[in-house]
This record gives sequence, structure tokens and C-alpha cells, in this order.
Amino acid sequence: MKSLNYLAQRWRWRGARFYLSLFCCCLLLIVGCQPRNSGPSPSTTGADTRLALGTTGKVRTLDPADALELFSGNLLYNMGDRLYAYKSGTTELAPQLATELPKVSEDGLVYTIPLRTDVVFHDDTPFDAKAMEFSLNRFIQNGGQPAFLLSDVVDSVTAKSAAELEIQLKKPFAAFTDLLAFSGLVAVSPKAYEIGPGKFNPSTFVGTGPYQLVDNRSDSIRLDRFDKYWGDKPTNPGIDIQSFTSSANLFNAFRTGSVDIAYQSLNPEQIELLAKAADKGDWQAITGPGSNITYVSLNLRDETLKKPEVRQALALTINRQLIQNRVFNGQVDPLYSLVPSIFEASKPVFQGDDQDNVDKAKELLNKAGYTTEKPLEVEFWYRSNVPSDGPAATTIKAFIEKELKDLAKVELKSIESATAYNNLDKGTYPMFMLDWSGDYYDPDTYIHPFLDCSEGNVEEGCKEGATVGQGSFYFSEKMNQLIDQQRQEQDPDKRQKTFEAIQDLLAQDVPFIPLWQRKEYAFARPDIQGVRLEPTQAMPFASLSRSAT
Repeated sequence: MKSLNYLAQRWRWRGARFYLSLFCCCLLLIVGCQPRNSGPSPSTTGADTRLALGTTGKVRTLDPADALELFSGNLLYNMGDRLYAYKSGTTELAPQLATELPKVSEDGLVYTIPLRTDVVFHDDTPFDAKAMEFSLNRFIQNGGQPAFLLSDVVDSVTAKSAAELEIQLKKPFAAFTDLLAFSGLVAVSPKAYEIGPGKFNPSTFVGTGPYQLVDNRSDSIRLDRFDKYWGDKPTNPGIDIQSFTSSANLFNAFRTGSVDIAYQSLNPEQIELLAKAADKGDWQAITGPGSNITYVSLNLRDETLKKPEVRQALALTINRQLIQNRVFNGQVDPLYSLVPSIFEASKPVFQGDDQDNVDKAKELLNKAGYTTEKPLEVEFWYRSNVPSDGPAATTIKAFIEKELKDLAKVELKSIESATAYNNLDKGTYPMFMLDWSGDYYDPDTYIHPFLDCSEGNVEEGCKEGATVGQGSFYFSEKMNQLIDQQRQEQDPDKRQKTFEAIQDLLAQDVPFIPLWQRKEYAFARPDIQGVRLEPTQAMPFASLSRSAT
């Protein structure tokens, strides 16, 4: 089970830091800052030249046993290999360091995985099952931020021979093979790393992937093509990554040609300007659906929000289209379930006609005992250091009070995100706006971390479990059973139906209100080829090249 401390750390690094960079200009375009002169500059000619990528992403660590940030994950994706990966442009799993998909025992507990024998690490250490056993056990035992992903479900990892790995689970988990494609579950050299709590190597990386790390500074990273790579070699000799202090600096660096590619992250006004210029052929704009969702957590211990009619009424009076257009210039998609629409299992259970929704909300509030003389009064909290949250919360408040008139009053309050994350499990906030990015490509990562409760009851709510860390305290025995059922169900069709039932119950109980899912954007110079954003949100570096002139 995830610890509450883990949830606080996860939001702090993957949520607030990412959105702070994404919207750091408070939705205003700042063009006065000039790009830095230090760091790598893009080459200008030749098909086999190094490329420069600009980002506002910061790298706290490159140790796969401790890295959970989005940009670190993308670097590990390009520098390392996992047992499984996804075929380019698809969500179809394919062997990477494995030679075929795992053989799973009838009880769903034992995964037998055959491995490649032609792989070497960046330090020339041969790869084998012992090295993979070492890597996965280190991920679990060193106790880093993502350790729970394996420690919650894996009982043991054993090299049965040089070319065969056996993984035993504590209980069946249908998404386990997808989990093995998580960016941090890369093979690392046993000569370069140690097993032990807290024994991390944040500044180095020694794996088996197509790129090796040759320089890592606070504002720049240099990756070189690994000539001994077992698979298809990158089409470029290397990537120079420049980290900028603001999206304004990144914006200007791209416009002036200081970097070839701008990726993670620009604010909405900058994206809009670059997209318009791309339409005229000035450069390329690449976009794709994102996996990051924003939602409202409802505290079911709050006296006002204990009544399901109140929670249902609030969910009905969210105008997601208004938020999409007014706050984000169309650069997010409305979200009608906790499961984002990138998954087939997503069911838009919160979608409906806006006017019908408002009429139903009024009926529900009347049923709950609220009138114009005795209106609903509720506090709505958001993160003060995430600039998009304020305008979005203001838009939500204005729409609720306009449509419900004197039947509801919303009081907006804000607090710095790190403080909020540490207080969510204390039941401090009635309603709080948060965001989340899944750890692996499966709907489970948007269900289990939200709705699972390991200890609790209907009267007192959740006492221990994911819903406590989310600040909701939601408890439902039926929901727990459905979550356990989908995790163990091996039949995809039956699992799909269980996800549908989970989302139906979510819309009925409303411990959370989904708001929007963001889109992913990248911009590239006209002569750069092979830029793509995978459905899993990764950007592959190996396909990038400069067209010959």
C-alpha cells in the first residue's frame, strides 16, 4: 500500500513542479527574457549531426530506483531498456530485453520470462538474468519514491538461468506486464550500482539503452549514441539537452534557433503563438493526448459533503467546456471520468447536457435540505503556486453561483502545494483541486490510487488506504471488491466490464470530480525529422535526425 508520505512526494515532484513550469508565466506571454548563451547549440547542417532539445524540466535524479518525475522518466526511457516496451505509435506491448511475452501460471502468480543474450551495459558488463534480478530487487529494496510499484505486488525475483527470469507475485495482477514497461524498471549494471536503502546514484546512469550519459550538469545533459547497442542504432549521434529556468526563456530559445526542439513545457499563450506560426510553415507543431488529469477531491468527512446529493449536485454544475476555452485556449480536453480518454476503458460517466445537469443539481440540493434562504456553503481550495488553478477555480465558482443563483455559495481559498499535500490526509480541506499522471499504461493507475481503501467503514470512512492520502476518505466495500476484481481478471472483456462498473459507482458516490486532461505539445525546427509523441507520452530520441542540405 502506498504510504501517505509517498503521495505527498509524488504530487510535489510530478504534479506541482511540472505545472509550475508549464504555467509559470501565469498564462501571460513574457517575451523580454533572452535565451542563455551557455549550453549546447544546435548544429546547422548534415544528416548525422547532434540535436539540441530545450526544456524547463529539472532532473532531481537519474537513478531509476528513485526517479518519478516526468522528464526524468523520459530520459530513462531513452537511455535504458526494460523487459517490455510498446511498439512505436501503439500501445501494443512487445519484448525488449525479454525475447517474448511472459508465460503466466494458471493461478496468475508466476511470470516466466526468457531474456536476450546479446546485450551489454554501457560499461561493457554483460547483461543476463542475474543482472535483471539485481535491477528489479534494487528497485524494491532501495526504497525510492517508485519502489511501491513493485513492492506492493512482487513477492520474489529470481534468475532461474542466465537467460530466464522468474517473478512471483503476492496476488494476481492483470496489468503486471504493462507495469514492467514502466520507465524506471530498466536494467542497470551490477558493477555500477548497489542494493541497500537509500543507496542511490542520482547523477549517473549505466544501462543498456541506445544512448549513454556522458555529461550531466545542473542546466545541461549530453547523451551519446551507444555504438554497442544490441538493437537499431539511433539516427543521430547524440542529443544535447538544455534546461531553461522559465518557459519564456525556452520560448525565445526555440524562436531564435538556439534549440532544435522545445518540449515540456510552454504556457498556453506561447503554445498558441507557436502553433499559429507552424501553420504558416515556420516550424513543426507536434501534439498528442496527455495522461495528466486534473480533478477535485471531495472530503467525505466534511459535514456538508457527507450527503451524496450534495456531491452529485456539485459534479453536475461543472462546465468543462467553459474551462477548456476560457482558461486553456482549447489546449486541454474535458474529462468525464478519472480514467482519461486515452484508454478504451474510459467511460464518460460525468457527461451530460449542461442545462439538464443544472436542473438536476437544483433538485438534488433541495432534496438535501438546501433552499435560497438556507443555501449550500462550501470551501473550494486550490494550489496558490500553480497559476492555472486560480483561473480554473474562479471559473468553476462563477458558473456554480450563476446557474444555481442563491442556492449555493462557493468560498475560494488557496495554499501552497507542498503544505497542501502534507495536510490532505488530515481532512483539512472540504474540496481540493489536484492533478495526477499515471505510472504505467493501464487504467488501474487511475483507479487504485484514488478509490482503494484497505481499512474503514461506511460510518467513519476510510482509515487507511489511497483515499486517505487523496484527502477524500472514501470507503466502499463494493468499490474495493471491484478494484480487486479488475486487478485479478485476466480476460480483457470481463476486465473492461468491471472498469465500467467502477466508473458507474464513481459517478454515483462522487468522491472525486474529474475536470480536464491536458494535451502534450512539442515544437521542432523545419529540418528536424522523426519527432513524435508516443501514446504512452514518451518522446523517442532515436528517431530524430536533421535532413541533409
